[in-house]
Amino acid sequence: MHKPLMMYVKNTIFLKEKSLILIDRRRLPLEIKKVACNNFEAVAAAIEDMVVQGAGDIAITAGYGLYLAALEAEEIIKRDPEMARELLYKAKSRLINTRPTGYHLAALLEDMLNNIKWEDYNWADQLLNMVNRAVYNKQRCAELTGRWASTLLEDGDCILTHCFPGSALLYMLKFAVDANKKVEVVSTETRPYLQGARLTSWSVSELGIPVTLITDNMAAYCMNQGKISKIFTAADRIALDGTVANKVGTFQLALAADYHKIPLYILGYAGPDAGCSGRENIPIELRDPLEVLYFNGMRLTGEKVKGFYPGFDLTPPELVSGIITDRGIIPSCNVKKYWDIAGS
Repeated sequence: MHKPLMMYVKNTIFLKEKSLILIDRRRLPLEIKKVACNNFEAVAAAIEDMVVQGAGDIAITAGYGLYLAALEAEEIIKRDPEMARELLYKAKSRLINTRPTGYHLAALLEDMLNNIKWEDYNWADQLLNMVNRAVYNKQRCAELTGRWASTLLEDGDCILTHCFPGSALLYMLKFAVDANKKVEVVSTETRPYLQGARLTSWSVSELGIPVTLITDNMAAYCMNQGKISKIFTAADRIALDGTVANKVGTFQLALAADYHKIPLYILGYAGPDAGCSGRENIPIELRDPLEVLYFNGMRLTGEKVKGFYPGFDLTPPELVSGIITDRGIIPSCNVKKYWDIAGS
């Protein structure tokens, strides 16, 4: 079985000398283009411009951005330690503000600065070690989440996905096939950046698993025709009341799944956000309206037409059949149970 490029974070996000190299996900799978970021501002711009996509990978990218800021800070630290420290906090704020809906990015950067030993001026080395640990933990978390998710798959299942649920989806499918389960995948294209087409469908096909691409407005039809047995998406944030924030369109999939009595599962990786009590605490990122008015540089409609692009939506817990984490499968109505389960 071929291992897809998107299965391992180090394949698409890595350091080369003192630059962060990102594989431009807007160009995949037709072109593998490297984007070099030499400072935290370039990293922030790359996140905003969708060069990197997926909550976990965005967090790792931002972590490297903070490392680049530390390299810059170390150039002034001896003559002005306070200015150097302010530079790191400025970088943290800039990077967090790139994607306000997801919590993984903010959680990682907060943790990094909370654990730095300020009296030791080798800040960059300290932060780089933290990012490297985060990369390892992310990969391990995805593998464990995928293993738990694979237990929900049955021989003959055809699952529907939305956007790019991350490498846990690929691990889930790999483990299912290893257990001699025949599964198929239907993937929404996911407008306007086509993550489902560019990343998910391609990656699943690289595993040798049958995959069918549909437009975003075909999902309910496919459910109605009996083509879908289960639905799996990821989450950019899970609140303590069980509300799931994910790529816009997830809520309407959940509504259609509920009508057709099809279970919808969330690949929740490292569980809920302990600092987010409910849906009212989740900001929804409103992206540039031009992103829905243009495709590949070409305007799709008249000059007087307006665009609207909320990047995410909120799915209530009663529409979610279960949240799959690295510690096990937990009910959406009791996500706090995550911390009651011993870590693997």
